[in-house]
Amino acid sequence: MRLIRRSTTRCGRWIVGWRSDAVFPQISILDPTTTYSLPRKQIRNGIVDAYVHMMEQYLTYPAGGVLQDRQAEAILMMLQEIAADALKSPPDYDARSSLMWAASNALNKLINKGVPEDWATHTIGHELTVFYGLAHAEILAVILPHLFRANKTQKLEKLAKYGRRGWGLTGAEKGVADEAIEKMSDFFHCIGMPTSLASYDVDLDEAAKKVRARFEDRGVVLGEHHDILP
Repeated sequence: MRLIRRSTTRCGRWIVGWRSDAVFPQISILDPTTTYSLPRKQIRNGIVDAYVHMMEQYLTYPAGGVLQDRQAEAILMMLQEIAADALKSPPDYDARSSLMWAASNALNKLINKGVPEDWATHTIGHELTVFYGLAHAEILAVILPHLFRANKTQKLEKLAKYGRRGWGLTGAEKGVADEAIEKMSDFFHCIGMPTSLASYDVDLDEAAKKVRARFEDRGVVLGEHHDILP
């Protein structure tokens, strides 16, 4: 079992994350009707969380994972396709089925085999959730577009591939990469998910200082190239 110290609460106590293969499910029973009682906001959060899980395993740099890339792209495109129907009320069984299956495949240790990963968005997001109490997916939707903009050079080839395959964009690599990031942000907006801390009345500079201090304290380095410093 591996213990991971995430952050501190407002009271100064450690929040400890842990994971172990001993508790990883051997089988799961996916029943879409169990989502029917959830508020629309939680379905929206589920769509975004699955989408970001996929992006952090897919959008790094080319590493020869042809099948993994295609599988990731299929899940991303399917989430884009069914999102509006998954948010319908009364619930659409087929859309909820697709969402549940996509979410399961987005983090079941299959797509990430043999390819680099970048969990910087999640790592930063955990800190901000602790500080400001925002839902996990809400923070992810804020961080991911900004992280891609800040690391566009390192991720350029995969961003362009994502734009061309995921959104049907054409043109020069840099332009496609820029447009792909905006397409992703627009997708989040279309399902009612903000992509800025200001939408939650959180001061960006204050948030950055808090997270930077936590990472400096623990010597955290992020990114698939280990080049995202506090």
